[in-house]
Amino acid sequence: MNPADALDIGQAAIWTVIIASAPAVAGAMAIGIIIALLQALTQVQEVTLTFVPKIIAILLIMSFTAPFVGSVIFTFAEQTYARIPNGF
Repeated sequence: MNPADALDIGQAAIWTVIIASAPAVAGAMAIGIIIALLQALTQVQEVTLTFVPKIIAILLIMSFTAPFVGSVIFTFAEQTYARIPNGF
């Protein structure tokens, strides 16, 4: 394996992580913005108020997007394993 192959695999791994985590991160960000707006409007500054809705939203989003995340990770693993017989 030469350095270019290692960089290619590393880049594919980073993109896989970014794409696989995007639904959960986007959902947590959206819920966080909504709760921040509600806290600003009502002037209720309770720290624990943000955690429970975010956790519930992330669990729901991950349960709905699990097939997508699994397929992204499977595709990366398949491409990586396909390089083994060729010596990368």
